[in-house]
Order: sequence, then C-alpha cells, then structure tokens
Amino acid sequence: MEGQPLAGKSVLLVVENLPLPFDRRVWQEARTLKAAGATVSVICPTGKGFEKRYEVIEGVHIHRHPLPLEAKGALGFLLEYGAALFWETVLAWRIYFKRGIDVIQGCNPPDLIFLVALPFKLLGVKYIFDHHDINPELYEAKFDKRGFFWKLMVLFEKLTFKAADVSMATNESYKAIAIERGGMDPEKVFVVRSGPDLSRLKAVEPVPHWKDGKTYMVGYVGVMGEQEGIDLLIDAVDHLVNRMDRRDIRFVLVGGGPALADLQVMVAKRGLDEWIHFTGRAPDQELFEVLSTMDIGVNPDRVNPMNDKSTMNKIMEYMSLGKAMVQFDVTEGRFSAQEASLYAKPNDPVDMAERIVELIDDPARREEMGQFGRRRVEIDLNWNRQVEPLLSAYRKTLFLDGS
Repeated sequence: MEGQPLAGKSVLLVVENLPLPFDRRVWQEARTLKAAGATVSVICPTGKGFEKRYEVIEGVHIHRHPLPLEAKGALGFLLEYGAALFWETVLAWRIYFKRGIDVIQGCNPPDLIFLVALPFKLLGVKYIFDHHDINPELYEAKFDKRGFFWKLMVLFEKLTFKAADVSMATNESYKAIAIERGGMDPEKVFVVRSGPDLSRLKAVEPVPHWKDGKTYMVGYVGVMGEQEGIDLLIDAVDHLVNRMDRRDIRFVLVGGGPALADLQVMVAKRGLDEWIHFTGRAPDQELFEVLSTMDIGVNPDRVNPMNDKSTMNKIMEYMSLGKAMVQFDVTEGRFSAQEASLYAKPNDPVDMAERIVELIDDPARREEMGQFGRRRVEIDLNWNRQVEPLLSAYRKTLFLDGS
C-alpha cells in the first residue's frame, strides 16, 4: 500500500465466533488496517490459549470477553448471542471513550452485530459488514429445515445490510447476495477474499509420527460442525478400509467444534480409530506439521446452498502448501482450487474414497496438481491481493475516495 491512507482513523473490529489472532481472516484485516495507519481495536471471545482479557499484539488492541459453552439448540444460541452482544456493547463503549471510533466492522456470524453499531451510527460512526457466512443457508444446512428461526435469520440479514454503509463479500457469490437479497448498492460491495498470508503460512519438515506407521496421510483442517460433512468423510474411510482393503492411509483431522465429541464416538463405534485421528484445535506449529506431512488434503463439505456459495479457508491452506486435494463439486470450491483438486460426485462417500485412492496412487499427478495450486495462490489468491480491495472499502466508507 502507498503511505498510510487511514492515518488518524480509529477502527473497531467485532468478531464473535473465534478469538484473535486465531481467526486468520480478521487478524490479517486488523494487521493491514494498522499498517495503513489506523488505530485498530478488536472485540472477540476468549478461547483456548487466548485467555487474556486484554493485550496488544503487533500494535492491535485486543479485548476478549467470556462466552457460554459452544451453543447447541435454540436455547444455547440465545445464551451465546445474548452474552456476546452484552460484552460487545460494554467493550465498544469503553473503546469509544478511550480511543474513539470512526468505523465499526462487524464480522458475522451471527447477523446481530449491527445492534452493537446502531447507537454509534447516531454519533456519526460508520458500519462495515464483513460477510463471512450466509446465515439463512447455514441454518438450513445445520437443521435441514426452514421455519420460524430461518425466517429470523433472513430478517437479521436484511437488517444487517440495511445498517451497513459498505459490505465486504468473501467471493462473487456473496457479493450477489448482498446486492440481490440485501439491496446493497453494487458500488458499496467489495470482494475481499480470505487469502492466505504466504509470509506466515510456510512448510516445515514433515513429521513422521503424524502418519503413525501408515504409508500415506490425508489431512483435514477446519471446524468440526454438523454441516462440514465429516460424517461423509468417515463413511469414505470406512469404505476404504473395509471394502477397498486400503489400510495404509491415515486421516488426521485438525480443528475443534460442537460436533467433535460426537464424531469421535462415531469413529470409535465403527472401529476406525486406527485410521482416523482428531487433534482438536491445534496451535500453529501442529497445523503446519500436519499440512506439511500429509500427502493430500480433503474437503468433505456437503453440496448444499451454504457450501456451494462459500469459500473455505482450508482449500487455500492446502494450496499454499502445494498439496493436491479431493472435495465434492461445489461452485466456490471449484473456483478456488480449479486443477488443484479432484471432484467427487455430490455427497457420495464411495466416490470420494475412490478419488482419494486415485490421487494417493499417482504421486506424479499429486505433485503437478499441488504445484498448480501453489502458483494459483501466489498469483491470484494470496492476502497481498486483498489489501487494495479492503482499503478501497474503507475509503468508500470514510469518503476518502472522493465520492
């Protein structure tokens, strides 16, 4: 970036579902805004390894608050969202009186953070909506129904877009939703992708113990939730082991989430512990070890309206480390990976198992696909390519672009 276009401005980022700096997208945004001259504050929850209620990292002021246990069911979500909104409001006012606020950037889920921003808008503070998830589709993917709560998700989304001065979409599908469903002016919607920071996401020496004596290893990095399709991956592994007699492949799954315990029970009941290992939420060093040691990556996200339109960070991370992958055929997943992936039939674990074996047994093809993915990240999809769209969104919001 040229100079410090946001010098003298004070920015507040509000994120509910992950602590910083663990949330890579929001952390990259915070560091970029700081480098552009802004005073940057963040409100986020505490989490494992991120228990401090306040600290300054790389010049970014991070304010963390407690949350109830990860939500399950309507009552759980009500408790979580209620507690989050309370703390976000208290901390936002504290930051306003201490450092001032010119812009609040709300990073969903949920689509409720605009409630924190509304009183400040009366004081001239601008609101940017950082659109991470499409919550009506997410609700439908989780609970396989619509109904009253789905209608609430649609209402909250509309109110969020109405409150936003500018919206940032993670891809073109989300931009279309902002314009068509959210009624946003196309000139006020900016595509800011979740590109990896190649200066930080680097290969390390492979660590053999992750393979646990197996010849090959398949890695997964991401949330352990109901809609991530891990159950389909378990079905694929079952087919590999018990139908194809492939007992030489270990699957290492990195990440935490509300479905982790249930998935571990499922694996144990099916006698697949030898081939499937869950690390839980892991520090960066373990994550880099898994990404560097695995032979291929896997993305079992179900084909549904939510996953079809969403860009998954795990795909970018696999490509950044030069790893080929297998995934189901979803629109944004194919846009991101292109020739770096094989595509299984929608939600078909048997076809996924066969595609995994096809790739595992062809090292030359794996290498070629991995190199394609790495080049695509280097040229088109890395975080440096997202800096200008991010700053353009802020210039538009603060009328620094002459409009």
